Amino acid sequence: MPRYAIFYAPLAEDPLNTAAAEWLGRDVFTGKALECCSPVEGLDDDAFAALVSDARRYGFHGTLKAPFELAEGKTIEELEVALASYASTQQPFLLPRFVIGRLGAFFALRPAEPSTELKQLASSLVQEFDGFRAPLEDKDIARRNPERLTESQRHNLFTWGYPYIFDDFRFHMTLTNPVPDALAPAFTEALQSHFAPVITEPRALLSLSLYEEPERGAPFAVRQQVRIG
Repeated sequence: MPRYAIFYAPLAEDPLNTAAAEWLGRDVFTGKALECCSPVEGLDDDAFAALVSDARRYGFHGTLKAPFELAEGKTIEELEVALASYASTQQPFLLPRFVIGRLGAFFALRPAEPSTELKQLASSLVQEFDGFRAPLEDKDIARRNPERLTESQRHNLFTWGYPYIFDDFRFHMTLTNPVPDALAPAFTEALQSHFAPVITEPRALLSLSLYEEPERGAPFAVRQQVRIG
């Protein structure tokens, strides 16, 4: 069964997408694989590729509504129409400037400061599109290790299918798998060097993107990107 997700991605022509595709070794808009050369000093190409493999598979994105299978009776065409209609009711807004950050052991682009508008948009999408989401299977719940989640995160998981929403929402655009502490300084330096030219200024949130995973474990790709407003 395919899965779908509503993610943030800059417009396809944004230089940030190009930088991310070069870092991850895959263009999420075309699905095209790019040569993956390690930018991290002292790390060979294969070792680097292994440390960005999960981020490469999901593609460059920021989660707004997490991946889900379609509910019984719903079609992808209905979801596409609904997303375009929803986007037409929204207004663009300015995101804080992105910075390189570390969440636990993995690296990501994060807003330099919290964004109330971004949190409100994500919360709205979670609720507005929940009717398209099939209930989670037991294996999907187990994969989230609910025993390790907070009470609110467990409630979110069982009610909405994803733990990190509403007050637990922490927007980020993942760039690596978990990175060993010994390699963290080298990754920090490489990431700063690679992304610094394209994250100097805030950028507007101008679109919503529907990503598709054709089957479990397959790479995600942009199926539809719709302008806001």
